[in-house]
Amino acid sequence: MVPDEHRGGRGSSFSGTPDGGPARPGAGPSLAQWWQANEPDTYAGPNGYAPRALHGRYMQFVLETVEAGLPPHAVLHRVRGEVTDLERTMDGYRLSLADGSALDADRVVLTTGHTTPELSGQQKTLAEFAAAHPDVRYVRGDSAADMPLAEIPAGSYVGVLGLGLSFYDVMAALTLGRGGRFTEGADGRLAYEPSGDEPVLVAGSRSGMPLPARGRNQKHHDFRYSTLLFTADRVRAQSPDGTCDFNRDALPLLLAEVELVYFRTEIRLASGEERAAAFTADVVSAAEHGVPDVRAIAARHDVGGLPPVDLESLARPFTGRVYDSPEAFAKDLDEALRDDLAHAERGNVDSPLKAALDVLRDTRGIIRGLVDFAGLTPRSHRTDFLGWFVPRSSFLAAGPPMIRLRQVAALIDSGHLRIVGPQTCFEGDEDSGRFAMSSPAVAGSRTLVDTVIDARIPTPDVHRDPAPLTRRLVERGIWTSYVNGRGDEAFDTGGVFVTRAPFHPVGRDGQPDEGLYVLGIPTEHTRWFMQGGSSRPGFWTDFVQDADAIAAAALTVPEREPIAVGTGAAIGRADGDQ
Repeated sequence: MVPDEHRGGRGSSFSGTPDGGPARPGAGPSLAQWWQANEPDTYAGPNGYAPRALHGRYMQFVLETVEAGLPPHAVLHRVRGEVTDLERTMDGYRLSLADGSALDADRVVLTTGHTTPELSGQQKTLAEFAAAHPDVRYVRGDSAADMPLAEIPAGSYVGVLGLGLSFYDVMAALTLGRGGRFTEGADGRLAYEPSGDEPVLVAGSRSGMPLPARGRNQKHHDFRYSTLLFTADRVRAQSPDGTCDFNRDALPLLLAEVELVYFRTEIRLASGEERAAAFTADVVSAAEHGVPDVRAIAARHDVGGLPPVDLESLARPFTGRVYDSPEAFAKDLDEALRDDLAHAERGNVDSPLKAALDVLRDTRGIIRGLVDFAGLTPRSHRTDFLGWFVPRSSFLAAGPPMIRLRQVAALIDSGHLRIVGPQTCFEGDEDSGRFAMSSPAVAGSRTLVDTVIDARIPTPDVHRDPAPLTRRLVERGIWTSYVNGRGDEAFDTGGVFVTRAPFHPVGRDGQPDEGLYVLGIPTEHTRWFMQGGSSRPGFWTDFVQDADAIAAAALTVPEREPIAVGTGAAIGRADGDQ
């Protein structure tokens, strides 16, 4: 099986570059450098994409390097087991493990990652149908590497819910991972050569479009984009009461920034850097008086005729279209795939569209600063940001490498993949005892399948997380969910309520537990985009800065007051050792 949604190979988990000495904390190879040195036969170059499995081996190397470089007074004890409970003790915490053993700790950092929440809505209905019909199966949303994909019979029909990054993982696992291979023809188009062990994939989503490809990388690994229009100060100036409305205060400036890059790229390619700089100066000057009309300024520079960068139409390209047959939809889909690949091949510097969409990635830090800890009004947070913007920006800015989209086209050509259409519906069909898929926009699209795989990573929510540890933390009031706002407008985010750095959980009593820290996925929606982890030497991402803040706090020895117990006896730790 090939669980390999590719990642850029340029990130590093070391804070400094190699310096000629042994790899150690502060000086070690990036993923790309380690890949080239240790697995040169598969190395895809400095701008290549590394398989998940290789990234995992790199992270194992990082862990071993950190362990070997610990100072003499520090020891790493690796404990393999599931923590099922956490209780406060007189001077720390006791962690209970599934095997009945326990660990005592002074501080605890909770980095529990992705969860598999209790099923609800459509997912619950599909799972219940599968439970009542023994000849079909439902595979819940999870990492593809953790799905029971090996159990799916060759030749069976498999419905895939979702066309995002996890779809590509599932697709690869059930084709390349089953012994199939892709070959390139004289026209550059891939062809799929089946092994005979793969199933037939039938996929669908709201958009009906596989996640578009990332542009071919043309940027140096140290590149950092500095915004000219979309800044936190400008956005906050639009909301004098201090709480932003995303659509009113932030989105217009963000879209103006996207359009600035879009038209500037076209002008640079057509007329050179000097003309591009003049256009940029005109836009920045106009921004002194409010959100600039970038398209109108571009028209004065003779490039106003480019198609608009419309996030809605780009993310939902088939909306409003009706097809009289699956073949008609497949023709439009093939055209959309070819068009996206053409933009991606031009690169993330020389394609106006891909360069513009990179702005959605490059501004995540600014957006996070505006959104985190109830920076938006409750309605705007729930509806404008999480409901509308996040799905579309993720769709347009988090794509796979081009090879994956080329493989999609090859699998469609070979008949091993069919994409049903937009607004795909999944339901149990009692007459056949199988699942049925269809698109209301595509006549004749109804297809029966034996398995449905939910190829979407579940959204974290402390209320729906069945993990024993989460249940105990919530029951004990150690973890609570973060609520944006009060009264009828209140939005319960489902993310763990934490303080600002170093991110102590805030309990049911409203007080932070200063011996506990929470990092990453569990805090999603209290904060935003907690999935990122890798960084670059000399530049720490927000996630790495968060981790560093927690480490600094956890290693600080506090002054301990004696703890009064019973009838006046005082018990304390005289040395304060951690």
